[in-house]
Amino acid sequence: MSLTDPIADFLTCIRNGLHAKRGYVDIPHSKMKVRIAEILKEEGFIGDFEVVNVKRKNRPTKHKSLRVHLCYLDKERRSPVIEGIKRISTPGRRVYVAANRIPSVRSGIGVAILSTSNGVVSDRVARRNRWGGEIICNVW
Repeated sequence: MSLTDPIADFLTCIRNGLHAKRGYVDIPHSKMKVRIAEILKEEGFIGDFEVVNVKRKNRPTKHKSLRVHLCYLDKERRSPVIEGIKRISTPGRRVYVAANRIPSVRSGIGVAILSTSNGVVSDRVARRNRWGGEIICNVW
């Protein structure tokens, strides 16, 4: 796993878990990832998430992991709720927007997740409260 962009690794783990039709994925824990998972759960893109202690091979201590339970539309064919997930702002190229320029993702079907001075919020909350910030990712 890359240490330079943990948010991109988080999104890639979710994307790979959906393609592999997994029930859940375990991701290294951080407060930012927990908040992004909360937003994805509120918007209905994931089923649930929890913080678990995982003992890894050849390591004596336990590490916190974020277990994200993935959500599917059709239980038999396991077609995922998330059609696409894309990282917008990267460590090498930050993308900031003003409150009146927050983009709409797929004509309102998707959600943009923003990091504002008031915390990590969805695009709907940022527009309602007139907060601008850094666009972390788009999910549709």
